[in-house]
Amino acid sequence: MKLDHMQFKDILYEVKGDYAHVTINRPKVLNAFTPVTLQELKAALDAAEKDKEVGVIVLSGSGGRAFCSGGDMNWESSKEFQDHEYEFHIHLTKCSKPIIAKVDGYAIGGGNHMAYFCDLTIASENSIFGQNGPRVGSPAGGAIVAHSANILGHKRAREMWMTCKRYSATEMMNWGLVNSVVKKEKLDDEVKKYGDEILKAAPTCLKILKASFRKQFDEILKITQKSMVEEVSPEYFKTGEQAEGAKAFLEKRKPNFKKFR
Repeated sequence: MKLDHMQFKDILYEVKGDYAHVTINRPKVLNAFTPVTLQELKAALDAAEKDKEVGVIVLSGSGGRAFCSGGDMNWESSKEFQDHEYEFHIHLTKCSKPIIAKVDGYAIGGGNHMAYFCDLTIASENSIFGQNGPRVGSPAGGAIVAHSANILGHKRAREMWMTCKRYSATEMMNWGLVNSVVKKEKLDDEVKKYGDEILKAAPTCLKILKASFRKQFDEILKITQKSMVEEVSPEYFKTGEQAEGAKAFLEKRKPNFKKFR
C-alpha cells in the first residue's frame, strides 16, 4: 500500500491506497482557517490531482469537534480574506478528482461553504451546519453565496444566509447539502463506502462529469466576493460595520448593527 506524507503547517496530507486525505489541523480553534491554511489546502489538492495513484480526495478536520469553523476571526477582518477564500472554493470546483467532505462536528461559515462546494458530503449525526458571516459583519458574496442556491434552492439558501440558524446533519440531508448521515464511529466506513463506489468509475468520465457540473454554474464562479463588495458598498471596510461585528464576536456580545441600516 502506498503511503505518502507531505509536511505542512496547518494541515495534514496523507495518501493511503487510492485515497488522498487532506485534514485541516487547527483543532484548538475548531479548524478555523487563515491564509496559510487555504494556501496549503490548495497545494494539497494540486498534489492529489497530479498523483496517479489517487482516485478520491477526502477533506476533513482534526480533533473530533469540528470539520471547519470558518475564517479565523483574528485574521478575517482583513480584505485579504475575500481573495484567499474565494480562490480556494474555486479550486475545489476546478479539481478534476472527486472530493468528499467528511464532516464531524461544526461546519460553520467557511466550513459550511467547503461542505457544499465538495462533490459529496458525509456527516456524523452530531454535526452542525450554518452560516455566520452576516452576524459578524463578514461580507461574504459572489460565487460562495450564489452557489448555495444551486445546492439548496433559493428559499432555503436565503434562509441559511440571512438568519444564520444552526442546522443538524439530518436537516441538511433533507435539504440536499448532505448525502449521508451516520453515527460518529461509522463515519470513516461510510466515506469509504461512497469512495469505493466512485473508484469503480472510469477516471476520465469522472473528469468530464465534474467539468460538466462546473459548466452549469461557470458564470456564477466568475463573481468574486471582492467584486460584490465593491459593487454594493465600496467603502464597507471604512464604515465600522465589519469592525463592530468582529469586535462583538471576540467580546462574546451581540453586535449593534442598527446604526448601519
